Amino acid sequence: MFYQDGHLSVRDLEVQDLELLVKWLSDDAVLEFYEGRDNPFDYDKAKKVFIKPDAEETACIVEYMKKPIGYIQFYQLDEETMLEYGYSREIIYGTDQFIGEAEYWNKGIGTLLVKSMTAFLLEKKRAERVIMDPQARNVRAIRCYEKCGFEKVKLLSSRELHEGVYEDCWLMEYPGRVAEE
Repeated sequence: MFYQDGHLSVRDLEVQDLELLVKWLSDDAVLEFYEGRDNPFDYDKAKKVFIKPDAEETACIVEYMKKPIGYIQFYQLDEETMLEYGYSREIIYGTDQFIGEAEYWNKGIGTLLVKSMTAFLLEKKRAERVIMDPQARNVRAIRCYEKCGFEKVKLLSSRELHEGVYEDCWLMEYPGRVAEE
């Protein structure tokens, strides 16, 4: 387990979790903003995408009151991405997440997840910034991230191919501690 915050915990994704990912990533309500409704997952696709021994992302399952309810991944930005976004010589982590169980939406759990993962990355991974790049049309996610202290810093035009359309995304950041020169 990476961490626990009250009833919420985040742990490593395991092979036995693939059925959950298939369930969540074949649900149109989840796919509307994550991967796309034209891109549902079956078991083989989930295994290929999420079970990679040399992955740059750390894939995790989110549990609430010991029930798996979602997915989060975190990763340190590579140099190319840092330059693309206008950063240099910093330890920057990014995250992507979704709550796959709709009955847990709009209950503050996403806010708890983002706040607690941000704290984990700042404290345990020594991140100097944490970033996300939600689709600009994903108003609910953006509102959640802003509640957690993230700020919109740059509109990324036509950033993500989603359901056949290149969608704009917001680069959002949580400024951590200032890098030492």
